[in-house]
Amino acid sequence: MTDPERALDVDEAIKHLDRRRFLPEARRAQAREDYPLPIGSGQTCSQPSTVAVMLRHLHVPTGARVLDVGAGSGWTTALLARLVGPTGMVLGLELEPELATWGSANLAAWAMRWAHIEPATPGVLGRPIEGGWSRILVSASARELPPELCDQLADGGRMVIPVRSTLWAVERHGDELESTNLGSYAFVPLR
Repeated sequence: MTDPERALDVDEAIKHLDRRRFLPEARRAQAREDYPLPIGSGQTCSQPSTVAVMLRHLHVPTGARVLDVGAGSGWTTALLARLVGPTGMVLGLELEPELATWGSANLAAWAMRWAHIEPATPGVLGRPIEGGWSRILVSASARELPPELCDQLADGGRMVIPVRSTLWAVERHGDELESTNLGSYAFVPLR
């Protein structure tokens, strides 16, 4: 898939999955604004242009197994589910239990049975699976590149993650990691 085709897929997913339906009622009028919106528990729903950049650089293929760290309202999990399609699998993890429940309900309204949001285990980053994740999206800023998430990438896998104020694309090739700087962005901290 070429970059323009991927951009069209991401744009189509964002257009189809209205951000408004993943926001608290008091914030829905602002859904089309291009800035992060608070969703409770000190968390935000990232701005659409940033989400689009992250998804384009994640290079999500149909049928991929994707981990969404910091699923929040469920919007990014739903976007990833749209990109992987029913032959893929998406697991969204959210540390705040109330947000995990709310995000899961938001996602369920779209009937994409191949995607789920679950509460993250406190003190554990990600969720290892056999063979690793083909893609990992992290929507909160780490202090440093987390080795535990790098270890969960499949060979040939790709992760997009903010580290401090820089967004990175990280690819695994055997035991080697290749990182690409994608520019400066602001995110809530990864806990």
